[in-house]
Amino acid sequence: MDTLIRHGLIVTPQGRRVASIGIQGGRIAGIYEPGSEPAAREVIDADGLAIVPGAIDMHSHHRQGSLPGFEYKDTIHTSTLQCAAGGVTTSVAMPNVQPPPNSLELLERQYDIYRSDAIVDWNFNPAPTISEEMPGMADTGIAAFKIFMVVDTGRDYPHMPGIGVHDHGKILEIMQRCAELNVPLMVHPHDQALMDVIEQKFWDRGERDALAYAKAYAAHDGVIWETAIATLLRLQRASGCHLHILHTQTAGSVELIRQAKAAGQKVTCEINPWALFLGCEWSAIQRLGSYALSYWVPEKNVPGLWEGLRDGTIDIVATDHAPHTREEKEIGWTDGWKAHTGTPSTQFYYSMFMTAALEGKISLERVVEACSAKPAELFKLANKGALKVGADADLVLVDLNKEYEVRDEDVLSLIGWSPYAGRKLKAKPVRTIVRGTTVYLNDQVIGQKGFGQHAKAVREPVAAVA
Repeated sequence: MDTLIRHGLIVTPQGRRVASIGIQGGRIAGIYEPGSEPAAREVIDADGLAIVPGAIDMHSHHRQGSLPGFEYKDTIHTSTLQCAAGGVTTSVAMPNVQPPPNSLELLERQYDIYRSDAIVDWNFNPAPTISEEMPGMADTGIAAFKIFMVVDTGRDYPHMPGIGVHDHGKILEIMQRCAELNVPLMVHPHDQALMDVIEQKFWDRGERDALAYAKAYAAHDGVIWETAIATLLRLQRASGCHLHILHTQTAGSVELIRQAKAAGQKVTCEINPWALFLGCEWSAIQRLGSYALSYWVPEKNVPGLWEGLRDGTIDIVATDHAPHTREEKEIGWTDGWKAHTGTPSTQFYYSMFMTAALEGKISLERVVEACSAKPAELFKLANKGALKVGADADLVLVDLNKEYEVRDEDVLSLIGWSPYAGRKLKAKPVRTIVRGTTVYLNDQVIGQKGFGQHAKAVREPVAAVA
């Protein structure tokens, strides 16, 4: 046996027990009751620690593309440094980089950077805006395709031209193609026509700061989100594709998705850390302005969001990790529409959700399922997300009793700040293992650039209709 992780509290969606895990050739070779362990070349003492599967983050913005553009915010290397420190063993990126990958050639160029620079395993969600390019991209083992329904007003980033799709007919065509290819479609929901009317009223009143921006996007109980989701659900029913809805943030959205699932529709969704730990506190938005936006989630939505996550209506947790510099946020104090939208969270989100479990908001087992097992299952990431014999040995050793404070000086992102700075968390990852190799230990990332591999989706082809 290569490695034996001895006497840890193994946590899976099915429960928890004290046992030891054997690793051979980068995979889990056995799970052993105390006293029955085989000999191993390396023995890791996990007494007093939890052993959880590495998080699989299906929605992260790594910023670096195949051409210069946004790598001053973060690179693939620095993004995966944060993953290793935060217990994320597989990270899946979004297409708003320069240039946005929407062809096989551009996607392969993107892959080349991951092959040379990534510390943890990875995948990518390209843009399906060129129909004839979709089959070739799908054949590489992508996790999903991704489109944005949003148009940025007064800026061309982070939702740049070439990745936004707003015409409902075009969305239906993309969904139909995704159904034919058996590849999920991720959608950032947004009703731009409504937003045009809502934000104009704020501007007419001279209200343009970060607080006005927050209120505009949450206006009328989140109407821009819920009308978009309702449309997407109806188009999904017409197309039969696997629709994955991003940024679930209103109680009404949860109910719409719950009803669609009850009707048998092939729809899943995610929630992001900012919806439950940051944007849901108006005091945080007053204090931090654009540094806290992502979006404002009015507090009345929070009970419904937690309930949706607990009961599985909200299938998974994903970060929407979106680093921006202080300069790109600071302008929001005067013009929230010019500040870049999004907040970083990769390095701390697994701890945040496990801390919530320790506080009784959700079970630890459900956290593990939503952060690891369910993403692997839904997006067909072979050998990922499970603590079982034959699976990749992607493991995180966590000290559930260790309290620590999020500090800007500990942030591994190039931006050097976190909107969660000052927060006290528990459940600190102390060791992260990717395919049997330790990449993080004793507060240091020790993984090597290029160690990360493409965690390919493995899907059965859809049978042709006679």
